[in-house]
Amino acid sequence: MGRAQTEARAHLKALLDAAERGRLATVRRESATTALVDVDRLRHHLAKGTPSRAQAVSDDGGWSIFIPGLPIAADGRTFNEAVMETVDALREYAEDWQNHLLDAPNHRENWGLVQLISLSDDDQLREWLLTCSST
Repeated sequence: MGRAQTEARAHLKALLDAAERGRLATVRRESATTALVDVDRLRHHLAKGTPSRAQAVSDDGGWSIFIPGLPIAADGRTFNEAVMETVDALREYAEDWQNHLLDAPNHRENWGLVQLISLSDDDQLREWLLTCSST
């Protein structure tokens, strides 16, 4: 184990306490510095800074929701069903991004969105879609 990891392990409680209180908490290893951040604070910041841009369209007795610029679209008989299908589509996209899209030039910049999806439960994603979308 390197010196930085040993030092971080020795101060883990202090680092976690600092992160939970919103203070700067970092660990440096070789040439990289990693920040420890409270999940709720990070999720809140990502939700505020990443508008969904989701668009909903009523069509033929049902609803379609899509997010321009992303391969995310869903349909439902009701608006709520379409929203929940969109939540599922977001989860599938985040999984695909983690597995193989993270290095693709047209997906690389979606890191923040993927973190938001991964840190959110279904209700939080639904709220994010409805708060930040245009219908």
